[in-house]
Amino acid sequence: MRRLWITGYRSYELNVFKDDDPKAAVIKDVLSRELKARLEESDEEFWLITGPQLGTEQWSIEVALKLKDDYPQLKVSMMMPFTEFGQQWNENNQAKLANLQSAVDFSASVSDHPYQSPQQLRAFQQFMLTHTDEALLLYDPDHEGKEKYGYQAIQKYQANHDYSYRLIDFDELQEAAIEWQERQREAGEADKF
Repeated sequence: MRRLWITGYRSYELNVFKDDDPKAAVIKDVLSRELKARLEESDEEFWLITGPQLGTEQWSIEVALKLKDDYPQLKVSMMMPFTEFGQQWNENNQAKLANLQSAVDFSASVSDHPYQSPQQLRAFQQFMLTHTDEALLLYDPDHEGKEKYGYQAIQKYQANHDYSYRLIDFDELQEAAIEWQERQREAGEADKF
């Protein structure tokens, strides 16, 4: 069994505020390619384990759910750092969270209590590290965001554990955006014939 933690920037940190934003499409394309590459290595059970945050985490769940038909070994888990997560979000975002939570193979809260302190977030990071074999982060250390804490936790954990991670930085995203635009243009031209 393989277990991958995907995390990264929140949508607002990337200035993505709509589901149909082309930036989200590019990111989902990159996440899809990363997941497919890992899934094609083996037929063994493969768990994507991520959190509920708007942005990278929810996009990774959406991508994984679409891949499940082609990769029956893929399972998806959404772990909440604490109970009542997302209750302060607007109705649309709460509904999106609830829909994804009902679609995954497993979902639970690491803490049995609503938010009380930052210690719950550190416990969440520790849980994710000890329950996964590797991490994929949509994160660029030159452009810090909230994910810097996860990145630092992974580096600290890696010092004493066999744990690998891969960063997808802004340079890689820019290259992916150029490729994505080219494919969109080619598809548009193909539709004319």
